[in-house]
Amino acid sequence: MNERVSKRLAYLNGREFRKIRKDEELNLTEEVRDLPFAMKKARVFEITIDREEPVFLGEDDIYGFNRLHKRLPGCNLAPDYVGKWGPAGLSAYYQNITIDYAKALKYGLNGLLKMTKDNYDKVDDEGREFFDAFEVCVKACERLVVKYREKAKEMGNTTLYEALKVVPMEGAQDYYQATVVMHFLQYILRLDKHNHMTLGRYDQYMKPYFEASVKNGATYDEILEITELFFISMNLDTDIYGGVQQGDNGQSLVLGGCDEDGNDAFNDLSEICLQASEDLKVIDPKINLRVNKNTPLSLYERGTRLTKQGLGFPQYSNDDIVIPGLVKLGYDLKDARNYAVAACWEFIISGCGADYPNIGVMNFPLAVERATKKLASCKDFEEFKALVKEEIEFIANEQMEMYNQGVYMPDPLLSAFVSPCIETGIDIGRGGAKYNNFGIHGTGIANAADAMEAINEMVFIKKEVSVEELLKALEANYEGYEDLRRKLASCPKMGNNVESVDANGGFVMKCFADAVNNKPNQRGGVYRAGTGSAMEYLWSASKVGATADGRRAKEAYGSSYSPSLSARLNGPLSAVASFAKQDLVNLCNGGPFTIEIHDTVFRNDEGEKKVAMLVKSFIDMGGHQIQINAINRDTLLDAQAHPEKYPNLIVRVWGWSGYFNELDIDYQNHVIRRTEFTF
Repeated sequence: MNERVSKRLAYLNGREFRKIRKDEELNLTEEVRDLPFAMKKARVFEITIDREEPVFLGEDDIYGFNRLHKRLPGCNLAPDYVGKWGPAGLSAYYQNITIDYAKALKYGLNGLLKMTKDNYDKVDDEGREFFDAFEVCVKACERLVVKYREKAKEMGNTTLYEALKVVPMEGAQDYYQATVVMHFLQYILRLDKHNHMTLGRYDQYMKPYFEASVKNGATYDEILEITELFFISMNLDTDIYGGVQQGDNGQSLVLGGCDEDGNDAFNDLSEICLQASEDLKVIDPKINLRVNKNTPLSLYERGTRLTKQGLGFPQYSNDDIVIPGLVKLGYDLKDARNYAVAACWEFIISGCGADYPNIGVMNFPLAVERATKKLASCKDFEEFKALVKEEIEFIANEQMEMYNQGVYMPDPLLSAFVSPCIETGIDIGRGGAKYNNFGIHGTGIANAADAMEAINEMVFIKKEVSVEELLKALEANYEGYEDLRRKLASCPKMGNNVESVDANGGFVMKCFADAVNNKPNQRGGVYRAGTGSAMEYLWSASKVGATADGRRAKEAYGSSYSPSLSARLNGPLSAVASFAKQDLVNLCNGGPFTIEIHDTVFRNDEGEKKVAMLVKSFIDMGGHQIQINAINRDTLLDAQAHPEKYPNLIVRVWGWSGYFNELDIDYQNHVIRRTEFTF
């Protein structure tokens, strides 16, 4: 990190710039009430962007396009759709999409607009409405670009001034111009109320512009500086994002993996991105590494150096599992090889996918809880498993039926960046993207497996607990049954490589996959099963009473695909073995094996290498996705007591990283409760 970047980073971490923003409310419902819907959406965007004024944050802001207003204008877009709402509600704003950055960078906004003109007479009336609305959006963008260009010239900011003569209206010509386009696209899509627009395979679509700059004489250090300044620019508005918590902002970036022919695609720009993230130690972008059985240990060691910083990333995804899994779900091999990750971990297709990968939740402990209430009808464990399967199928069908009645609004701005919408004139609200699949998370897998194991061992095998006593204890939330709770809690847990309990985890996941995968949705796509939880480790858990693993009512589950919070584990290797042995090809909605390792492990080269080998082992054994939190429980407790001492302490919350002090207490406590492994 050079002095210029260091000063810019200090400016970011000072957070004084947050005081500049205006806090004004504006409601546009009446303003756009009588317009056709696509034009209504465009007009709201136009008013939103026209009220923005050039704001430069600090003396060396070479990106601009910073939010002036904390609150985006409100508008009730729904009246056109009254009567069409299903139980799932109505989606006006899309998220977890990786847009076609390559096309936007190559052609610019004017180039995309020209495509709509060329196709105007080839599409239907709704297509022409989409194109007309997109033109309104482009013209609004152009007005703001002119404002920024003039302001940059006035301030002597020649770097940005020269870039804005070309981008974003025309195609980028070098690496810096390409980063300006990237910053601008994130800015306008957020103004259009699309959070979680992920960055996709940055080292692939940015590679031509990186190479152009190198060809023109740019050095490694100069490219690194631009990358670090660009990464800093992505952190300037994290406090006004509309995620579940601050930091939950969707800015995930994927590095490495294979190209469309299956060849290794890790390149010099990939390494620069890793170095930039390691230097800066900020929450965005969240780095994801694509790996496979042939990935050398050296790359895992490189990733571990980043994990060591306490950022909670990189997250690793296994091409050997993910690509075949996506093909089984109907994705073309070429597209599957070009997969990225959504805001957290969900596997999505770059450029041509409008999948909704977190539309629903399979609450595994809920299924087991419901089956447990019918336990008296079971003569053996196999009959109990059949009840669990029935409940999983019921929840899955209930979810799919509900979400198949949802309504999805047109969106002219976003649609122009998703292929092949411009070519066909079909907006993403009408299913214009190539892929329109729905993903359902699978939360509480380990808790469900553990509860099933306790029932099998204590009720059916050892017969130490009667069904009547168990049901009474669960109904009482273990009040007055503490000895029984301890007995149940002492049964084998998923994460210790015990075949019987791990088999329970495999059973519930197979039931889920069989019930969900490739079932049709109403947008011409299919459903996909996964192992993620997101915030559901709290939300879904709060809906479930006491369970037979010793968990009390409403107690949290483990994060995503990980052991339960109460499990006493033998060590990280046994945990890896338990979770990597499952058939994960059929659970390719995503959801990482999540593990916490005490930060003291990273204090020498030997410890770092052990962590790298652990990650490699998980991948080589068939794991699909893994993320590691380098944490220290004592530090986190001290940060709760004295937050002023830790303004920039970062933790992995679920599929994203955030500043510990900006999290609600429930999420802080969940991170603190997770098992810390040492070696």
